[in-house]
Amino acid sequence: MSIKRLLSKTETISLCIGFFVILVVLPFLNAFFPENHPLHVSAFTLTLLSKYLCYAVLALSVDLLWGYTGLLSLGQCLFFSLGGYALGMYLMLKIGPRGQYHTNLPDFMVFLEFPKRFPETGGLPPHWIPFQHFWFAAAAVVWVPALVALIFGFLAFRSRIKGVYFSILTQALTYAACLMFFRNDFTFGGNNGLTDFKEILGCELNAPSTRRALFIATGLLLLGSYLLCRWLTITRFGKIQRAIRDSENRVLFSGYATANFKLFVFVLAAVIASLGGALFVPQVGIINPSEMGTDKSLEAVVWVAVGGRGTLIGPILGAIGVNWLKSYATHSMPEYWNYILGGLFIVMTVFFPKGIVGIPGQVRALHQRWAATHETEPAIETGMVAPVIVANPEEKP
Repeated sequence: MSIKRLLSKTETISLCIGFFVILVVLPFLNAFFPENHPLHVSAFTLTLLSKYLCYAVLALSVDLLWGYTGLLSLGQCLFFSLGGYALGMYLMLKIGPRGQYHTNLPDFMVFLEFPKRFPETGGLPPHWIPFQHFWFAAAAVVWVPALVALIFGFLAFRSRIKGVYFSILTQALTYAACLMFFRNDFTFGGNNGLTDFKEILGCELNAPSTRRALFIATGLLLLGSYLLCRWLTITRFGKIQRAIRDSENRVLFSGYATANFKLFVFVLAAVIASLGGALFVPQVGIINPSEMGTDKSLEAVVWVAVGGRGTLIGPILGAIGVNWLKSYATHSMPEYWNYILGGLFIVMTVFFPKGIVGIPGQVRALHQRWAATHETEPAIETGMVAPVIVANPEEKP
């Protein structure tokens, strides 16, 4: 499929400009301008923007489900966190003697006396051992959330669970997983989670070059996820996907197995969210059960609604914009942030149902309506309207 068919001209120009700034301009300003220069982009700013880009990947996965398939999942942050935990386990095992207890075990395992629980492995739980290798952790970022989504989706879609019941089930799944990860005996750090990472692939995480590399990798992941979702939505599969969203019963009567289509999209969205979570962890420096809380998944739905459901570019704008607003509001007026978020969601859904990307279309429609109204008024005033002939019912032919 050609790029011309995949992307419109306006979309291509917008993507080229946006990702040129992300992948080239910002890392260049960070690397080649001194800190006291007005054009310098600090490592903190780069990390903060990278966090927003990871959330944009999560928003794309929500939009692929909700905007194009009609599946409102309130558990996407579970898959986002699973990817973070998979890579976080590898990062924890690379801390080694540089931890507080100067052993080869992560600090929380020493504190919780894991050597007594797992004496045969020196205190390391058996399921942690393969995560000493980066390739296994990278593979786990994909297959762990995919397996969870496959099992849950198979049971849900084969039982024809949909609508609000599907949303409630995904929320329940996320809440159950969150409670499980909060337990200290679950071997994933409990309430504190995984943190204090030192290096990745032999590179210091706090080094400016590593920060730039992770930022560029996040930008490339967002671009790749966007192009994959765009390609999927314009194919024949995408047409069936939108048909399921609009009227699943008609698709069923046409002979399509809608459960298989929904299961595929659900698993794909889980993997996309997990990849975003995997790049989120080394840059933010922590992953704990609060990242998979139900409130986080609800926030992701707000990003999509604010940006524009069913548009792909809208969720990216919504995730970046809302999180930028959150960073500002939680710093300046933290006690009002939840009210701001709720008010923003209400205003956008009531007055701008197509989100940020739909505002130009709404303004254009209002202008056309206003122009049409003012064009007919002078015609009536000058008598240029054609006379209306009314037949006399009493007149005989």
